Amino acid sequence: MMDVEPRPEEVGQILLKVQDDLRQLREKISQGDTANINIQDLEKALSKTEEGLQTKTEQIINQYNNQVQTLPYATASRFDQNTSLETTLDLRTHSKVDDVRRISGPVFPRERNVHQPQPPSGSGALLPKRQAVQVSGPTPGQQARHVLTLRTVLNPQNKYNRDTLNDNFGIVLPLIQQRNKSKPLGKTVLGSTIEPLAVLPKANRVDTQLAPPAITEDDARRGILSLIERGLIPPAAQLTLDPSPVKNKLVTLHDPVDRNKPPQQAEPVTTLAGVRLDVSTKGSSQSENITRMPVVPPHPKSAGSTETRTPSAKSRATTTTIPLVKTPATMKTYEMVYTQPMPGTTPQLPPPTTPASGDQKQIMHRFAIQNGKVRDTSADFMAFKQHYCLSWGSIVTMMGHLLRLLNKYMIPIAFINGDRLADLALEFELEKAPSIREILSVVINRDDVENIINKPGRQYRSSSGQDIAATRIQSAWRMFRDRSEYLEYRRKKWAAGVIAISWIMHIKMSKVREQLHQTRDDNLEAFRRRAKKFAMSWDRIKNSRRVIIHIPSLGLSQDIRDNINDFAIRQNTQMARLCDIRDPNVDVIYVSPVPIHDETEQYYSKLLGLRHAVDSGEVEDQANMGERYHVIMPEAINSFQGHRFCLSSLLKYSPRALRRIKTLIKGREAYIVTGVPHKDDLAIADFLDVPILAPEPEVAHLYSTKSGCKRIFASANVEMPPSEYDVYSLGQLHESLAQLVTENLTVRRWLFKLDDEFDGRGIAYCDIADHLQCYPWALKESRRYGDKWDRKWAQEAAYIKIHAEIPEVLATHAKPVNTKLYPTWDSFLDAFLSQGGVIEACPPSDTTTTISVDMLIEPTGKYNIVCLGDQIHADTPFSCWGVSIPQSSIEPDDLNIACKRVAEACKSRGILGHFCVDFITFIDPKTETQKLWALDLSLHYSDSLSMYQLMQYVSNGALDTSTHEFNVPAPKSDNTKRRRRRLAGEKEEAPPNTSRYGVMSTKLLHTNLAVVHYSVFFQMCRAHGIGYDIKEKQGTVFTLIDNTKRERLGMLTIGDDLKSSLANFARNLSTIHHEISAPNMQGETNFKYGYCFEHPEAIAHSEAIKSAIKDVEAILNITIENAEEYDEIQNKTS
Repeated sequence: MMDVEPRPEEVGQILLKVQDDLRQLREKISQGDTANINIQDLEKALSKTEEGLQTKTEQIINQYNNQVQTLPYATASRFDQNTSLETTLDLRTHSKVDDVRRISGPVFPRERNVHQPQPPSGSGALLPKRQAVQVSGPTPGQQARHVLTLRTVLNPQNKYNRDTLNDNFGIVLPLIQQRNKSKPLGKTVLGSTIEPLAVLPKANRVDTQLAPPAITEDDARRGILSLIERGLIPPAAQLTLDPSPVKNKLVTLHDPVDRNKPPQQAEPVTTLAGVRLDVSTKGSSQSENITRMPVVPPHPKSAGSTETRTPSAKSRATTTTIPLVKTPATMKTYEMVYTQPMPGTTPQLPPPTTPASGDQKQIMHRFAIQNGKVRDTSADFMAFKQHYCLSWGSIVTMMGHLLRLLNKYMIPIAFINGDRLADLALEFELEKAPSIREILSVVINRDDVENIINKPGRQYRSSSGQDIAATRIQSAWRMFRDRSEYLEYRRKKWAAGVIAISWIMHIKMSKVREQLHQTRDDNLEAFRRRAKKFAMSWDRIKNSRRVIIHIPSLGLSQDIRDNINDFAIRQNTQMARLCDIRDPNVDVIYVSPVPIHDETEQYYSKLLGLRHAVDSGEVEDQANMGERYHVIMPEAINSFQGHRFCLSSLLKYSPRALRRIKTLIKGREAYIVTGVPHKDDLAIADFLDVPILAPEPEVAHLYSTKSGCKRIFASANVEMPPSEYDVYSLGQLHESLAQLVTENLTVRRWLFKLDDEFDGRGIAYCDIADHLQCYPWALKESRRYGDKWDRKWAQEAAYIKIHAEIPEVLATHAKPVNTKLYPTWDSFLDAFLSQGGVIEACPPSDTTTTISVDMLIEPTGKYNIVCLGDQIHADTPFSCWGVSIPQSSIEPDDLNIACKRVAEACKSRGILGHFCVDFITFIDPKTETQKLWALDLSLHYSDSLSMYQLMQYVSNGALDTSTHEFNVPAPKSDNTKRRRRRLAGEKEEAPPNTSRYGVMSTKLLHTNLAVVHYSVFFQMCRAHGIGYDIKEKQGTVFTLIDNTKRERLGMLTIGDDLKSSLANFARNLSTIHHEISAPNMQGETNFKYGYCFEHPEAIAHSEAIKSAIKDVEAILNITIENAEEYDEIQNKTS
């Protein structure tokens, strides 16, 4: 605070005194009293006068400048020589010093020569020459600029008026949009407003080989476009502009992390106090740094100070929302922006201001806290205390928090903003204690204080540091102990929750399992009850109107279903079951595992409509059979696309399909014919309340395994290959195989079959005799013992040697048949030991024939043979690819006897419904007799049986099970022609051949069929003569089974003998392949005819998959040999 207020009158008094002194001096000189003149006194008077004028002038100028405060320029330094009036404490003398500082900006010192008063001419006394004195104040140039600035401020029309008021006084004038005066439109100019581009001379346009004309300055001024249009510059020329209009400049790459951060406003000052605290120094250096206290500049407003803290200010929030434009006269010192000038540049000064009236006001209340103590006797603190005396109690409380914080972290010195401290005290007067961040908001040198606080371990260096450290250690230990106990509690609680949830889930799952088990038992009881009733009324049902519900489901285990490609299409290979409507008393409901398209529906509608035409032999007698059959698709097919559910499970979860079936069979006799039995079949039968023509699922699964069928064959007393079943361990495998090899040394290949597999996939083989080193010695031993070789004591030595070599032979030479499913012997062995299997001998003959016999055990226990045929193999000799019906490989009586025994054994075990038995026949090289071995038993409806139903439907024929012949009705003869021939004496015609043979397959695959629509496919077959003759009951019929990809189909060829049927089947395959394939697009197929291909690429591609045709050729050769032998026997008999 200023103690002396300078006034302008003091300058006038000094000037009057100086004038009097000069007048007296002039009088003495004029009187000639030069002797009494003291030159030293004169010099002292002049110097005193000059110093007084200079001091008073500076005080008056500073007073005038301080009356109107202005904002400094952006380049002004916050540590420049700007002056302010404040009282500070000299740390050296511990006394108050009134420091006069400049605020309005530094005064530009200019050197000015003060002219000395010259003595009169002629005077002998000369005054000594005065030195140039430096006078502070505005220069004439500055005064001129101030005048121009004032004129600009007073002239509102001046274009710099707005910027000058904003830069010098902080006054922002509103922006007034000036209306554009509409200029009167002139006369519209018609035509082009630009000059036409110059063109080349006519000679150059006619002859382009002439040299172009010279480029003049006028052409150059027209620009590059004109030169290009004229042709002086070729259009393809690469132009380089020098200097380039595009200038390259480095681009600053910003951190992508800062992309979402709000823009940070530049802090007006980098340090809130002009002091640098160095707490690392000790002793005299520390006291020296503290005593060397620079000037504390005013603190700008912080970001948090924009919101008023006092409750009274909060209640006036509506007024603070209106932005106020502050002028330099109304702006506080700490609201001004101080910036550091760039090094090497002259700081810019604010424009001159007009002195304003009014008293000099206190800018802010500030005081210092040094070493945790307040200087309560300083003038600043006393002024602060007097100003806030009414709210001093809350300020003392807040100051206590502040002092505790500074003492805790041993802050050497902190400059406090008293006004902000008062606001904070009012805000937290009745609330909780403020946080450290809120307390630090009142510190001016906050950055330095925060740096000290953030140093690790700073709080432990205070006087109570040991207590704080001990408290910290104890709290950390208690936290660790409590945290550990809490974590252990949480772990135990989590474990208890898991155990409780697991127990609850176990109880619920147990109840659900019990309910499911009870439901299964109820379904099984209902199945048995309906089966008894079904058996009692079977004779009546099979002769009356009835409905057969065909569900071609493959109720295999989940592992097998997951490994079958196109499982839904594989279930749909038995669409020929629709042909059961051949019986006029039967209606069929077929449940389809795939969606049925319009083309497929139209095809089967026409195919099934041939029934009356087949009976009459006239094509015109076709009829619509749509009312006799219904195809239903379960809606759950689209709901479980990612799961390989069997058709029975999908139908179980399809309530709409079940309700429709129940509606169709309402009030009618009905029963279900399923595929591979599944537990869900019982639930479907229970919902529909109809019986099932099939055994119980558990019984079917037990006796469909390889070990289960061996038990049935053994009880039926039919001949089987040497084998061992129910093998579950590696030691048992080695011992059983060694014993079988020792007992059957003539068998060279041994098979290993998995119990639970499908369609010949789980088979491996090993040529044991070719890799046993002791095999020749064992043969010699068997010949030496002769008939006694069957005794155990004779085989013991050979058994020991063979058993020792078996593990190495199997590990080295055993091979799985299906390498896609089981790539190595180790993977096959793991599956073999996990589910069990069978060791079986392969027939010791190169020529073998596999026979499939489909039988039916009626509910009453009566059994009969439905169809039988010879198998056709394709990829492997263990997988059935097709069948030729009827069989012609063995005598009918031998086969009938074996089938009868198997049926009796099945009947005794409660098996009923359809089942298939596989036999193999060959010529024994040892006895030269034909043998028949029973191989496999499948308790389900087979593909060959469904194709046989189609054969019966289109030919109206029947199988004679005693002779194994398939006969069709003889065509109606013309009696008139027969009478004419008898009268003419001609010989009568031989009776027509009514015997028919069929070759069928449901596994035809060709990927190129997907690009051909069914309508185009049938037109192609018709063009090549592939069709069916209704009158002759011969030809080819197809079954469409793949409605999605259209890559698979079934085919049936019927002929009057086996040779023609096989030949037609092979010719059809070759024709279809040639029509839908090209040399560069063979596709994947399994019905190529090896010797019919014309291109080498096709021949090479077909080598791997033409085994089906080879099998057909082998059957043809055997058929021809049998026919020749039969003719020789007939000739000898005659």
